[in-house]
Amino acid sequence: MQLPLSAEQVPELIVLDTAGSTNTELARRAAGGGLAPFTTLVTADQTAGRGRLDRVWSAPPGTSLAVSVLVLADTPSFQARAFGWVTIAAGLAMADAVAGVIPGDRRVGLKWPNDVQIDGLKVCGILAELLPDATGLVVGAGVNVAMTPDQLPVPTATSVAIAGGAPGVDDILLSSYLREFRRLVSDYRDAGADAQASGLLARARQRCTTLGQQVRVDLPGGAELRGTAVDLDDSGRLVVEDSAQRVRAVAAGDVTHVR
Repeated sequence: MQLPLSAEQVPELIVLDTAGSTNTELARRAAGGGLAPFTTLVTADQTAGRGRLDRVWSAPPGTSLAVSVLVLADTPSFQARAFGWVTIAAGLAMADAVAGVIPGDRRVGLKWPNDVQIDGLKVCGILAELLPDATGLVVGAGVNVAMTPDQLPVPTATSVAIAGGAPGVDDILLSSYLREFRRLVSDYRDAGADAQASGLLARARQRCTTLGQQVRVDLPGGAELRGTAVDLDDSGRLVVEDSAQRVRAVAAGDVTHVR
């Protein structure tokens, strides 16, 4: 797989013919230090991918891109406690990249917290995982590029090709994602991990398709929250107002848009 445009966006681009989990492989290589920030590992054949809540993520070889990026805790304000926004930054960057390679009449958005959608159908999932020593995290993205309708894992998924993207857009898509992700994270870090000052919060509010929706949030521990998603707060949490007009900020949960 030739990715010359993408290689220009990061200090090191590691391209593998196949990998189990790109997150696991990049974390293994990052152990003990020595890798530069934004070192990236990518494959078009991930055999043991996973998503949030330990869900299995799989795709026929050559139909998707699995990419992981190393983000390091390299300033006093940019430590593990500030990493919640990094996942959202990855989703925003991928949404922009996908929008750039499909027809403009398609709506590309971010379903909080980590799914990129085209017209409400999932095209990409994001999974960020802390390194064991908490010196950084790896941010994985799995994007359906060339899948045909009969290759989709679930009816609520789609691909760049199905949405009208031209063949052979892997390098264009990936380079755009890496460039924008690096810019968003760098701006956020340089602003002292302040999402509002860096503009990240405003971007997220604009791109997030969950806002304004009636939602069901399955919370950790089994509880359920229903209401209207009304905002994102300064920490990247989803703010939900229930039927009694009680407001709650949710840091983690599985969100369903209730139609």
